[in-house]
Amino acid sequence: MDLRGRVLTYTEAIERDGPYTPPDADQRDRLARGIGRLLDRDAREADEILAPIGLRVTRLTDTATGRRYDEVAASGKGPSTGWGRLYLNADSTVRWNAQVPHPVSDRKTEALGLRLLEDNPGGALVLAGAHRRAGDGDADVAHREDSAFHLIVVELQKRGVPGIQLHGFAESSAKRYDAVLSGGAAQSAPGEASVLADRLEADGLRVCRGWSARCPLEGTTNVQGRAAQQHHATFLHLELAPDGRGDGPDAEEVVAALSGLLTTWAEEGAAR
Repeated sequence: MDLRGRVLTYTEAIERDGPYTPPDADQRDRLARGIGRLLDRDAREADEILAPIGLRVTRLTDTATGRRYDEVAASGKGPSTGWGRLYLNADSTVRWNAQVPHPVSDRKTEALGLRLLEDNPGGALVLAGAHRRAGDGDADVAHREDSAFHLIVVELQKRGVPGIQLHGFAESSAKRYDAVLSGGAAQSAPGEASVLADRLEADGLRVCRGWSARCPLEGTTNVQGRAAQQHHATFLHLELAPDGRGDGPDAEEVVAALSGLLTTWAEEGAAR
């Protein structure tokens, strides 16, 4: 399976004015149990739990890298198609996750998250399935706790898996900066956040550090960041200007710096 083509074909179909219906309470309960079983390495039971709510677990082998992944995705048409997807490394314990809450809307963040998954072993990609303006503006999963996206992130947080959430901003939103890095709702950030900021700055990017300066777009109301505090999990919120995404002139530097962060998280996870 061409993983890149599979993921980007899915996100290319996301429409700004598309429908969005979040899972109800019973569906959320089943989703949390199913994802929990998958994270505990029981893909068969996870698939059985998730099937009644329109989701399935599929084992994929990426033709480009040879790596195997477990994919959680909609099994057909219906509301579950807008709940997003999870791609989980199937050959090792998950040590980190990259989160993409605003695919298409925050242009090329889905491609960046996918690149990190492809380039770095031991990870997971949590991908929202609707434009943030879909459903009359109800689909902004970074600000609602009843989304499938949020529930998946929380299950990772419960297991101590650190995560970085990827966002994009227009140049007019933060003209002084190329990147804004923060701990989201937290007023502090782990040491690896400073290392990431240093790496980005060494490559010529202007970085605002939310734990030591007043920055725009810090993500202080982000619900995944708030949940991370509750579960004592590491969470980083990264906003990038267009040049740092896709085929922008700073994109390779951003990928290299983020890969360094993910390597650190993977090594720390393996040592625990």
